[in-house]
Amino acid sequence: MAAHAKVSRQTVSNAINAPDVVKPETLTRVLESIAELGYQPSRAARQLRTRRSQILGYALGPVTYSVYGTIGDRFVHGLAQAAQDRGYRIMLFAAASDDEEILQFDELLSGADLDGFVLTNTHHADPRTTWLTERDVPFVTFGRPWDADHGTHPWVDVDGAAGTAAATRHLHELGHTRIAYLGWPHGSGVGDDRRTGWSSTMTELGLSADERWQETTDNATEHAEVAAARLLRRVAPSAVVCVSDTVGLGVMQAAESQGRRVAVTGFDDSAVSYVAGMTTLAQPVAESARRALALVLRQIGVESGGSAARHELLPPTLVVRGTSIRPDPLSGTVGS
Repeated sequence: MAAHAKVSRQTVSNAINAPDVVKPETLTRVLESIAELGYQPSRAARQLRTRRSQILGYALGPVTYSVYGTIGDRFVHGLAQAAQDRGYRIMLFAAASDDEEILQFDELLSGADLDGFVLTNTHHADPRTTWLTERDVPFVTFGRPWDADHGTHPWVDVDGAAGTAAATRHLHELGHTRIAYLGWPHGSGVGDDRRTGWSSTMTELGLSADERWQETTDNATEHAEVAAARLLRRVAPSAVVCVSDTVGLGVMQAAESQGRRVAVTGFDDSAVSYVAGMTTLAQPVAESARRALALVLRQIGVESGGSAARHELLPPTLVVRGTSIRPDPLSGTVGS
């Protein structure tokens, strides 16, 4: 291989494992030789040489029936694809709680000799990140730490506040001034972040964002419908910004039951939002997975170069569908 490309064996190794350190013209020549010879690096030999397993651990939590669960499915698919492109594999394991996940960390590090972990579902005072940090185990989280200092470990997250702010502005541009919010109970990092985007934007627009214009629910459509019914009766909003597509569907059902037409925005761009024709916010899940992988591989020492940032906050994209309807200026209700 090296003789064919007229370079040293080290240059071939660099071209495969650290292409950023190889001169562009040399890299091109090596890659052309690889393609011409059909060369496949030995995975076993590389593991012996680097003392790395080239495997990352990823915990699957309990099965849920909410729309939010589909984000995790899409993330792990994107992670597996990004890892495969870099010669890595993802080992899945089940854990029903933080404590169980930590037990799995311990067993996998001693038995399977994993290179690191990718964590999801971060929350306040997360013991998993503390355990891994204290043992100097490489890891990255999809989700912020949510504590005051936002932690020091690498993380990638989606800017929920920016998303609901964009949704609120979108509804205001349609003519809405009576914009309510239906979210999760206080204390959820993701939920509180998304509520902040709505409340801060309402304040900027000179509109009310007090408690009367808010309701909370868990992430079940039937419970969201009950909470939405209370909200609609209390302040008669012409539009509702929702913390998720599941909750948004509950608002649509409550509005229909009361004979109202209300503009609705959700969050997550799930299959439910597509079928219901709901305006929503699409998370950049595949890009989040790609960047999370890059951060953990840099921590392991496999990749170099690129941005020096250890924390990446990505904006979601507003997807406008049929629930973006204008208010009726005559009756105060929503018209088509």
